[in-house]
Amino acid sequence: MACTSEFVRRTGRFRAPLFAVLILVLASCNSTDAFNPEGTVDPATVDDLGGAGAVPVEEPSFATSYAGGIPMGLFQTPYGSIGSTYNGTLRNIYPNNLVDELRAIKSRGGKVVLNLAGAPSRYKVNGYFSLSKWKASVDRFKNTNFSAFITDGTIIGNFLIDEPNSKKRWGKPISASTIEEMARYSKMRWSGMATLARVRPDYLNNSHRYLDGAWSQYHSRFGDPGKYIAHDIAVAKNKGLALVTGMNVLKGNGGSKMSASQVKSWGGALLSNSYVCAFVSWTYNSNYLSTRAMKDAMKSLRNKAQNRSFKKCR
Repeated sequence: MACTSEFVRRTGRFRAPLFAVLILVLASCNSTDAFNPEGTVDPATVDDLGGAGAVPVEEPSFATSYAGGIPMGLFQTPYGSIGSTYNGTLRNIYPNNLVDELRAIKSRGGKVVLNLAGAPSRYKVNGYFSLSKWKASVDRFKNTNFSAFITDGTIIGNFLIDEPNSKKRWGKPISASTIEEMARYSKMRWSGMATLARVRPDYLNNSHRYLDGAWSQYHSRFGDPGKYIAHDIAVAKNKGLALVTGMNVLKGNGGSKMSASQVKSWGGALLSNSYVCAFVSWTYNSNYLSTRAMKDAMKSLRNKAQNRSFKKCR
């Protein structure tokens, strides 16, 4: 390992005093992260939701007040980027880190959807969804007190499940009644936290009591984005559900990345109606977002989101 050998050559003569430092360097050179048995990968962005990527924890250098409107951002938005163009994100945060990371997000004026259940591997048995294992995974947080962040609006909601209608993902589709039970279980633990399922509202029931919202993620295969969101808003309203939206910016252009002009145009169409309560897209990629054109497109969406009246996703 190049990183380790270089360190040893330069510090061999100090040996004992720097033994502890060597341990830290070894850990930093090891992508599996020896201090975190579950790694730093965000399980909410695996498979169709995205490629694995580390989520760094960086302490904000200054506080940023929430600018109003509805939350707008991407999965895995880095802490340092929250508070400027982006004020919304989705995260899977480990229980021991939850309060500190929520505090960091809040200090930058951010809002976050939490994936409390974690990686799908936690609640699949032989390739099939297991409700009992899902509940056990959520229960990792039952002794963590983060209610203040629900009350003050830092937490947008609990991301219950991704694409429950997908046979490929879960072995067989997860029924709307099972989603309702997941929402009920979440409400039993945290009654004030919104419950969200990433599936279009057509798939859901008309009689949900505990599920608060659907999630419509736009892809070019859905055709005109204005008609797409108008349809989903009408269905969500009819079923008494809130609606989160966003785009698959990395694969949502016929399987390729969306261009800056498409992000601006399609995203603007999705944000054209005031019913949407949050706009969170898949997923943050620094290289993709670094161009001037893409920065301008994202700022355009931020301005539209900021001009919407804030509402809870309930």
